[in-house]
Amino acid sequence: MQPTRPDTPALTRRRFLADCLGLGGGLGLGGLALAELAVANGESPGQLRGGPLAPRAPHHRARAKHVIYLHMSGAPPQHDTFDPKPKLQELDGTPCPKELFEGKRLAFIKGQTALLGSPHGFQRCGREGVLVGRLLPHMGSLLDEITLVRSMHTDQFNHAPAELLLFTGSPTFGGASMGSWVTWGLGSPNQDLPGYVVLISGESDPTGGKSLWGSGFLPSTHQGVQLRSVGEPILYASDPPGMDRDLRRRTLDALGNLNRWGHEALGDPQTLARIEQYELAFRMQAAVPGVMDVAGEPADVIEAYGAEPGKASFANNCLLARRLVEAGVRFVQLFDWGWDIHGTGPGDDLLTAFPKKCRDVDRPLAALIRDLKRRGLLDETLVVWGGEFGRTPMNEERNGSTYLGRDHHPDCFTIWLAGAGVHPGLVYGATDDLGYSVVEDPLSVRDLQATILYLLGFHPHRLRYPFMGLEQRLIGPEDAPRVCHDLFA
Repeated sequence: MQPTRPDTPALTRRRFLADCLGLGGGLGLGGLALAELAVANGESPGQLRGGPLAPRAPHHRARAKHVIYLHMSGAPPQHDTFDPKPKLQELDGTPCPKELFEGKRLAFIKGQTALLGSPHGFQRCGREGVLVGRLLPHMGSLLDEITLVRSMHTDQFNHAPAELLLFTGSPTFGGASMGSWVTWGLGSPNQDLPGYVVLISGESDPTGGKSLWGSGFLPSTHQGVQLRSVGEPILYASDPPGMDRDLRRRTLDALGNLNRWGHEALGDPQTLARIEQYELAFRMQAAVPGVMDVAGEPADVIEAYGAEPGKASFANNCLLARRLVEAGVRFVQLFDWGWDIHGTGPGDDLLTAFPKKCRDVDRPLAALIRDLKRRGLLDETLVVWGGEFGRTPMNEERNGSTYLGRDHHPDCFTIWLAGAGVHPGLVYGATDDLGYSVVEDPLSVRDLQATILYLLGFHPHRLRYPFMGLEQRLIGPEDAPRVCHDLFA
């Protein structure tokens, strides 16, 4: 057999057998015995070495140990949810002022359309009587538990670039996702489960695709692991027919020895990442099925979420998110597709599609916050809800459509946060009378990233990774992103 490089020693039969048995390549009988002892104790050799997901200390004392990020892919309309505009209601159906569309960058609106108030109305909620959309009664009842941010803004007005910017720090492909940064910097408390888990609902992946939970230039061990809520949680992870757990263990040990020899010979860091991924997959085979089985939850808990064991739904994913955090997963990300309310037909309008989406998420969102609080997990878990940008205060009327809908709008949108040291009952920031521009306390996407990292114990400007001659950061290359301490309790 020819070596792969001139400076690589030839792989002889003797060397091959020695490495498989742990007799060569620097492993030795002592290493083999230690590995066997680790397996007997339910630990992998990677755990003994303190693998890439081993817990690590943050830069400073963290308020949050876990994150549940609930992304409504497509961008919910803030005017119909958490940022009501009485003036817009008053002017509903009147021609849109020219300054809102002339010279502006809009995705689909061409020329003048009519202003569009919310067709669903609002109700006063919480101690301060803040107006919340009537389609979200359960979340309205929890207004005193969340921090409402009405002054978010971004610089991207199409879905994929906006989602990539939000979750990877770059509007183009190739960046490392937020969850990957977090597990790379902090590791994860449970070595038998992925540190970063992704759950999807809404019949489609988010527009930005799987890059939204990719590891980019970070080691691939830190990419998000997508779990399915129906059928096998992870495809192709089960043992094939004829292979039991003992045979799988011995196979991985031999493969690990070969990979370690390959790493000694070639020095490729991805080889070590591959070993860790194999080991994590082995541990996950035993740990994941139990965590993913929501049928074991008490009937009143299942009822509170509106979950249906054995089916795929946002409600099931919210319950799974609580179970995963409770089991020690560091970062859980839920993507719910279907919020792109353009009004081109009954499948994406404000009168038919939007109420259905609200019904899908309202009850489980409230149940998640209550469940985390009841179990003492909310104090250490940061929950974030929102989309990638906002929607316009005028009706889109694409191609003369008579359905009601709103176009993309990057200049302002609303998110909310809960738990982990944020200020409950706070309404932060404000937009103008039509909900078109931020007029008070603007908060950029990069400010949000910096704030989330800070709550997890990072100095966001110091969290960096060298790649292609640059010091890469989630918050981007500039120092403008700020931590919004006003959101903290």
